[in-house]
Amino acid sequence: MFILNIFSRMHKSIRHKVTTQEPGLYVSLIFPIAVAFLLTFTVARVISYLVPSLGVFINDFRVHHFTWGIFILAVSGYLALVFDEARAKYLISLLYGFGLGLTFDEFAFWLKLTDDDPARWSYDGFLLVAGFLFLIISAKSGVKMLKKLWPFRGLTF
Repeated sequence: MFILNIFSRMHKSIRHKVTTQEPGLYVSLIFPIAVAFLLTFTVARVISYLVPSLGVFINDFRVHHFTWGIFILAVSGYLALVFDEARAKYLISLLYGFGLGLTFDEFAFWLKLTDDDPARWSYDGFLLVAGFLFLIISAKSGVKMLKKLWPFRGLTF
């Protein structure tokens, strides 16, 4: 519930930037993208580790989740070209982060075209670090936005 409240407040802040033409809109959109990416990447990694047989199979062929991520990235790119309103920008940024998380979760598979665990975990560590760097890059604007939107005004962030 708390996370949904923060995302709702982020949406309001982005809507304000769109309607008032305040600068920094695209920097503000980086933060929801980074959060959605890290959440999706982490959940996909945990599910792949705990339930490796979960997935879509066509005969003996497995459709990996990076395929779904690529489709989601394509859809979010198209939607970003079509829609201009604040709610759409916010939701598309979350969709884009979700697609990035699914796609980059299988980054080792892109490079080696095999599904062996040692390669996967070494690339996963790299991508988690890159994701956190992505979050840090957007942190100044994201933390500033969270401070403004923080539901508990008496607490420090």
